[in-house]
Amino acid sequence: MRILLWHVHGSWTTAFVQGEHEYLVPVLPGRPADGRGRARTWDWPASVREVSPAELRRVLDTEGVDAVLLQRPHEAGLLHEWTGRRPGRDVPAVYLEHDAPGGPAAATRHPLADAGPVAGGQVPIVHVTRFNALMWDTGPARTAVIEHGIPDPGHRYTGEREQVAAVVNDPVRRWRAAGTDVLLHVAREVPTEVYGMGTELLAEHLSPLGPTAAEATGHLYDLPQSELHSRLAGARAYLHPYRWTSLGLALLEAMALGLPVLALPVTAAYAAVPPEAGVLSADPDELAVVARRWLADPSEAAAYGKAAREHVLTHYSLDVFLNSWTTLLTQEVSREDRHDL
Repeated sequence: MRILLWHVHGSWTTAFVQGEHEYLVPVLPGRPADGRGRARTWDWPASVREVSPAELRRVLDTEGVDAVLLQRPHEAGLLHEWTGRRPGRDVPAVYLEHDAPGGPAAATRHPLADAGPVAGGQVPIVHVTRFNALMWDTGPARTAVIEHGIPDPGHRYTGEREQVAAVVNDPVRRWRAAGTDVLLHVAREVPTEVYGMGTELLAEHLSPLGPTAAEATGHLYDLPQSELHSRLAGARAYLHPYRWTSLGLALLEAMALGLPVLALPVTAAYAAVPPEAGVLSADPDELAVVARRWLADPSEAAAYGKAAREHVLTHYSLDVFLNSWTTLLTQEVSREDRHDL
């Protein structure tokens, strides 16, 4: 199939484009959010092809596109503006919802639940966790759940550094949702490294905690994925401080590397981190106590990490993920009732 999708979520897209299809990603001058094109810090195969709006219209007119994968509500309008096509009517489409609802936890109506050019009856909403599917109010829309799958980075864990590592994008802007206060609480008790986009803004909050934490945000915040994985593998444990989020792919990648996990028992963490793979606690003090224990006992940390890796490879298989997406998209391409809705 030839699939159109915007480059929105680098790690998720890296897994998605490992499939057998051809992938078109819009590119705009300056590579803004609506036209990032190919990734710069992830390794994508040659089957991912950049297209400008004009090139996309030409492709639709001559070669055709089998399916559109929408990830933000306004992308339906972009497709219509650029090509004259309406997703769900003129071209098969699905909507991928990456996140848990950001408003009232159990009462937020999904933007594709009801009417509009992309109506719920025409474009199914695909959730990445069962927790997200439970919490979103999607009304009459067709829904599905396709859980994450990740490329296996290999068992790289050494745990040689007596440090706890965390990956948090935009930790200052997303302060409570990302659990940045929890991160800082743990960092007061144990040496902590922080990676992710926007972590340079966290430096002033970490600097009072010691030079290691402050230095980690100074120049390690925007590493290519392969370098990030190598760096994470040397930390003794992984901290997932998020209070309210979808299931972070960085968490699954850290587990696949072989890191033991410390996390809050919220959203989908209960399914991603079984008891043998790490410790879930709503008490940051307890997380810090376990972190100190693992720093003092590398064998115990490694045992939890081994179980974490085994769990991820079993439950977040890349092959299962890709096959599930191919099956769903094939079903949407073959639907005969799109024009009747």
